[in-house]
Amino acid sequence: MSQLEGYIDHIRFRNETNGYTVLDLETDDGETITLTGIFSSVESGQYIQVEGEHTRHPEYGDQFNVKTYEIKEPEGVAAIERYLGSGTIKGIGPALAKRIVSAFGEDTFRVLEEEPERLVQIKGISERTARIMAEQVSEKRDMRRAMMYLQSLGISPLFSAKIYAKYGTSLFEVMARNPYKLVEDIDGIGFKRADEIAVKIGVNPDSPFRIQSGLIFTLMSAQAEGHMFLPCDILLSRASRLLDVGEEAVTDMLDELIMESRLVESIRDGERCIYTSLNYYTELGCAGALSRIHYESQADPKVYEKIAHIEKKHGMELDEGQREAVVMAICNGVSIITGGPGTGKTTIIRILLDYFDENGMDVMLAAPTGRAAKRMSEATGYEARTIHRMLEVGGEAHLSFARNEDNPLETDVVIVDEVSMVDVFLFHALLKAVTPGMKLLLVGDADQLPSVGPGSVLKDIIASGIYPAAFLSRIFRQAQASDIIVNAHRINAGESIKMDNKSEDFFFLERSGENVIISSIEYLVTKKLSNHLKVDPVDIQVMAPMKKGALGVENLNRKLQERLNPASFEKNERMYGDTIFREGDKVMQVKNNYQTTWEIRSRNGLLLESGTGVFNGDIGTVRRVDNVNALMEVEFDDNRTVIYQSQDMDELELAYAITIHKSQGSEYPAVIIPLVGGPDVLLNRNLLYTAVTRAQKCVLLIGSSEVVSRMIANKNESVRYTGLKERIIEAKSGIDI
Repeated sequence: MSQLEGYIDHIRFRNETNGYTVLDLETDDGETITLTGIFSSVESGQYIQVEGEHTRHPEYGDQFNVKTYEIKEPEGVAAIERYLGSGTIKGIGPALAKRIVSAFGEDTFRVLEEEPERLVQIKGISERTARIMAEQVSEKRDMRRAMMYLQSLGISPLFSAKIYAKYGTSLFEVMARNPYKLVEDIDGIGFKRADEIAVKIGVNPDSPFRIQSGLIFTLMSAQAEGHMFLPCDILLSRASRLLDVGEEAVTDMLDELIMESRLVESIRDGERCIYTSLNYYTELGCAGALSRIHYESQADPKVYEKIAHIEKKHGMELDEGQREAVVMAICNGVSIITGGPGTGKTTIIRILLDYFDENGMDVMLAAPTGRAAKRMSEATGYEARTIHRMLEVGGEAHLSFARNEDNPLETDVVIVDEVSMVDVFLFHALLKAVTPGMKLLLVGDADQLPSVGPGSVLKDIIASGIYPAAFLSRIFRQAQASDIIVNAHRINAGESIKMDNKSEDFFFLERSGENVIISSIEYLVTKKLSNHLKVDPVDIQVMAPMKKGALGVENLNRKLQERLNPASFEKNERMYGDTIFREGDKVMQVKNNYQTTWEIRSRNGLLLESGTGVFNGDIGTVRRVDNVNALMEVEFDDNRTVIYQSQDMDELELAYAITIHKSQGSEYPAVIIPLVGGPDVLLNRNLLYTAVTRAQKCVLLIGSSEVVSRMIANKNESVRYTGLKERIIEAKSGIDI
């Protein structure tokens, strides 16, 4: 083992997830040495002392592998000047650093922290600039102390940065009082990780904090599976296993949490159902809002005559079911239209738009995702926005919208498409912005996969039987020409499909062996399908049931990235965990982030629009990777541009291949779906139906025909524990809940 001391001259590489760093150290005698190792928080210009061993890398040559390190405060005017001039303090470059140190010498840091107003005597520094510089020096010192403390607890640099960003210097108090608070406040830290930290701090395994946190975490984990509550016996069993304590201790703490109203108990069919208070009152709020805004009115005596006039104007003819659906939407405050592809949902929306327009009524169109909203706009000729943008998302809080009960939407009618994708929290936010007297039309396919977020909004509303709903099943003549649509309906009905490749838009390739299937997918994407359809290969969407495994999206993304966007000296790239993000990559936002800012600019850089919020399922392209400032710029399909800092990169994944769940609400020119063995709970009819309905021009299944047949026959879906149906019935019945 050897020791070195010197200044960090340049950071070459840093893995944000584990802290692995490659940097150049300039020693006191002027020698430059490449260091490698795990560093929690270091910056150019800092003076460090390291201990480790000299090694020789076969490709990169001599290096020094660091085992331990210590950051030293700059001592002496030369060290202070070098640190300030390194760029680590924004606004201070080498020339200004020299002037500052010349004025204050070894007293520079004390002046910066305690008497920053004295900096104004130096040319080029205003009072405001001096204050900002002082804040940066103090913040960096506090952050360095916090990062070293968190690292001592075994917390990675990525999560250390998130914890510091959340709590600041109060993190020491939070960690000492209740480290399980991390589970609730820091995305990505689960109970087990918090438990490991708590053990190091000295928290007792029987601590009430620990058991309470375990119960709440169990419910939060269930929410990630789509559940709004858990039956009590399932909750106790899961929490007991997680905590490794007896169910009696967990039961006692559950009762206490219910008494404190942090959890809510509801009885259904004699069974105790346990909610977080947020989930329970969100369902309750949805039911109450639907009841308030619903009304029934008499149809205009000339309504059918007016509808016929609109049909004639557009050269179309509705069938009886479609016509009654139009009248239903006209006469009711809340109504639902559901049906599969090609059954005329969009046609009904077009007729309604003309009807409302001719009657002087304002209409707003919305959908859960940018792609779904864009598709709605193209199909109707009217502007459609995401629900988030319609509600004017913004602010610090989760799901904070400018449009709410105090500032409702200014319209007469709201039509929402792809409602099967809408989770209960977004639906509640929407309902709060709708006032009595407005019309709310919910359109969607109840047979699609449920929302990624918790709840089963569309199915629960329909199942309640309280609000009028039109069920469309007839496939119209123009849709019958598409085997995509015909086969989608056959799949949904549990009927076999033809896989003889005589179709013009629906194909099946029998292939076995993971490597063979991967090679076939690469060829289809890069050559065969893209040439046949005359589309960019990047626009062909590969969709798989699973994330893991050779045919899971993670591996498929690596393979397709190599073919569609290979490494190049002309493209910057940045590594996050095991993923390389490269300029030109197709990426997807995989978490809702309500605080992230975005901009839309013209080609000459003029700011056209700005706002906050990027959402689960948004797809975009990496436009710029800046390794000097550790950031990445992504442009999404609707032209919004977002800057991602290092700590935000866990919100992105490559999107050459995506899970079928993540495809909801989107349509692609062509989809390729690899289907091989897997668990029955995943490989079901619902999943295959959703995947097939994502394609506009071409579906290509590849893999095992036996698996395809098994999926069609398997109608079992994962049960979601939701109570919106019951809340709606109770609200309609006037039950005091």
